[in-house]
Amino acid sequence: MRGLAGKCVVITAGGGGIGAALARRFAAEGARVAVCDLNGAAAEAVGAEVNGLGVGADVTDEAQMKAFFAMVEDAFGGVDVLCANAGTGGPAAPIEDMDYTAWRACVSSNLDGAFLACRWAARHMKAQGTGRIILTSSTSGLFGVPTRAPYVAAKWGLIGLTKTLAMELGPHGITVNAICPGAVDGDRMERVVNMEAQARGVDAAEVRALYAEGTSLRTWVNADDIADSALFLASDAGGKISGQALAVDGHTERMT
Repeated sequence: MRGLAGKCVVITAGGGGIGAALARRFAAEGARVAVCDLNGAAAEAVGAEVNGLGVGADVTDEAQMKAFFAMVEDAFGGVDVLCANAGTGGPAAPIEDMDYTAWRACVSSNLDGAFLACRWAARHMKAQGTGRIILTSSTSGLFGVPTRAPYVAAKWGLIGLTKTLAMELGPHGITVNAICPGAVDGDRMERVVNMEAQARGVDAAEVRALYAEGTSLRTWVNADDIADSALFLASDAGGKISGQALAVDGHTERMT
C-alpha cells in the first residue's frame, strides 16, 4: 500500500530505540532492512528479527561505513531509503565548563555520522535515479537548550544538511527530509533527563515534567510515532516532500 515492499532500507543506530522501531515497521511493510549500530550484538539481533542484515559499525568511522554499505549492496543490490538515525545526547554543562573532547564526540556522532551515511547512500541512489533520505534531527534543532550546546549545534547542523542535500540531490530524483522528535520515551531520554537534572541541581522528575509541559499536547512521544512519520516520507504518498524539517513532538512551545 505504501510502495515499500521489496525496497532496501538502511538504518543507522538500528540496534534499539527509534532505530529498532524503524527497522520493525519498515520490515512489516515488506521492505528489506539493513541496520548498523555501535553495539554489534544489538544490530545483529534486530537484523535477525526482521530477517535482514545487522552489522556492528561506528558511523563516525569512514572505513567502517564504506564496508557496511558494500555489504548492503552485496546483500540487496542498492539502497532505496536511508534513515540516518545515529547520534548521542552528549554532555550537559555550561559552556565555560564544557569539555572539548565531549563536545567533539557529540558533534561527530550526530553530524559526521549522518554525513558519511548520506555520502555513501547518495552514490547508490544517484546511480538508480531515485531514493529517500531521512535524517533524525530533534526539536533541539529548532530551539536553543541551555547546557546542551554540542547536541543542539549538531541537530541544527542536520537541518542545514537536509536543506542543502535536498537541493543537491533533488534533480536526481532523491528526496531529503529531517524528522525532529520531541522527548521520546526510552532509556536514552531518561539518561538525558538525569544528566540535565544534575547539571541544573534539580530533581529528575521536575525536568521530565518540564518536557511535557513545554508542548501544546502536554506529552512525550514514542519511537513508533517517529516511525509513522518516516514511513510516510519514504512512501509513495511522500514522494513530493523534500527539504523539510518535520517536528513530531506534540508541538513544542518552549524548551526546558
